[in-house]
Amino acid sequence: MKFRKFSFALTFVFIFNISYPYKSYAQQNYPPLSLGHELCVMIASKIKVPVLTPPESVPSNWTKGTLIQMGFSQLSLSNWASGGSSSVSLNTYLNTHANYNIKTLSWENRLQMAYGFLQSFEDGFKKSDDKFIFDSKLGYKTWGGKVYASVLFNFRSQIANGFDKPSNVDRKLVSAPFAPAYISLGLGADYRPTKSLSVLFSPLTGNLVIVTLEELRKRYGNPEDSPLKMKLGAQLKIDYNKKFSKNVSISTSAVFFSDFLGEPENIKINWDFFLDTKINKFFSANIRTNLIYDDEILIEDKNGVSAPRVQFKEILTVGFSYTIGEFKK
Repeated sequence: MKFRKFSFALTFVFIFNISYPYKSYAQQNYPPLSLGHELCVMIASKIKVPVLTPPESVPSNWTKGTLIQMGFSQLSLSNWASGGSSSVSLNTYLNTHANYNIKTLSWENRLQMAYGFLQSFEDGFKKSDDKFIFDSKLGYKTWGGKVYASVLFNFRSQIANGFDKPSNVDRKLVSAPFAPAYISLGLGADYRPTKSLSVLFSPLTGNLVIVTLEELRKRYGNPEDSPLKMKLGAQLKIDYNKKFSKNVSISTSAVFFSDFLGEPENIKINWDFFLDTKINKFFSANIRTNLIYDDEILIEDKNGVSAPRVQFKEILTVGFSYTIGEFKK
């Protein structure tokens, strides 16, 4: 009996609560505000609350990017009938740029570093690749929007010592840091018909050849009593950078120089070529070549005869590849 009365009371309270509406805040009978409260409300209502909006992002005039590549191989032989020797090889390559562009001004900077070696457990250590190159080009847009009045600076050298026969006891030093090193500064016109092509002609270009080691100066055309040799002439530099697809790109640069102070008819050539194919985000296969001809660089053949010769280097690398920022090959 008591349970029935308790259930009836709960049902009555539930029905009363859902059927009787609550009063809104404005309908409640609260005591009136005091004079001080009303004054505070009036003052607060007159104050305009500032709306804080983040400033608009200003696009940067700088574009930066870095390419890092590394290829590694290892060979191990034990009682191998056909011969050979165990070895380890490594090739590394760094290409980074920082470019500044506004409506009429362009400033392009690029640093390239490469180093590779082959460690044979029978023949010893051999350097396979070594270069340090820095380029900087400042251009001011002039005629027709495709020609820039430009200043070009270039520095080239190597990172470590190089030997002609690194595995032999009687090996001979043939290169070292700043032996040689090349510094170039030129003034001219840079024609850019497309985004991928640049043709820079500098009718006035100064080249400085630095050979700090006396025993290497004759090899690179410097007087034996001077680490410096000045050249003045005209230079033509052609750059082509093209991305043909998402995974295939080509970059090539060719420099032709004629020395007015020496023999102008003997054109000096330095041509770099780079073909890169991406396998996936972290791996790629690429080919890098370098062709050099300088009539003042003397190279010995197998008979020990020194003469100017065409230098050519080719490196095929399959391995790790990673890009940072807005890298453009």
